[in-house]
Amino acid sequence: MRSPVNLAWCSEIRAIPFKKTAKAAIGYLEKAEMDALLGQPDRRVSLGVRDHALLLFLYNTGARADEAAKLTVGNLQLGASPSVRLHGKGNKIRICPLWPATAISLARLVTDRDRNDAVFLGRMKEPLTRFGIHRVVTQYAAMASKTVPTLATKRVSPHTIRHTTAVHLLRAGVDINTIRAWLGHVSLDTTHIYAEVDLEMKAKALAKVDISGLKEPPRQRSLPSLMAFLKAL
Repeated sequence: MRSPVNLAWCSEIRAIPFKKTAKAAIGYLEKAEMDALLGQPDRRVSLGVRDHALLLFLYNTGARADEAAKLTVGNLQLGASPSVRLHGKGNKIRICPLWPATAISLARLVTDRDRNDAVFLGRMKEPLTRFGIHRVVTQYAAMASKTVPTLATKRVSPHTIRHTTAVHLLRAGVDINTIRAWLGHVSLDTTHIYAEVDLEMKAKALAKVDISGLKEPPRQRSLPSLMAFLKAL
């Protein structure tokens, strides 16, 4: 548009195909691993109460670290039908239901707080940043890996918990479009990746395939019987 004389040259450059690279596999936690992570904070102390509420909130909602950092008390509805109002990418708003356990944990955390206050505060009562939330998750993942060794082989972050929420919802039978709305994805294609990575669901699907009509493969001859057969020729 700015240099018409170079139009043919620009078209040739745009025609160069992008290099194809392998996509990294999506990391998520199994139920036992997620339970171990949730069990790490010491809820006898105030920071432990905050951290457990934070981990449970991330797992419940699939919220991004930035969404959790910006969450205010006024965005919580902790009454008869508890829910949370999340501000996602592009200032898009979505509402997620909360488990009773999550609502109780959050209610304990925000008692006597102003509606404009951040829900998750640091030691000095300043709002936790997304980097602080990331640090909380990785800290407890390292602790949980001592009892659940498989966690030591995984890179656990707030986004890992987000992926975990999606996979566990899918396993529970929640339809893919509902999961898309739950996570705040613009495109359904983004949500479909969770259906592709879940090995457990693929194994269950494979188990439902009827292979009773297939013939068993012929048994291989053992080495001694094979030698005897060759000598007889």
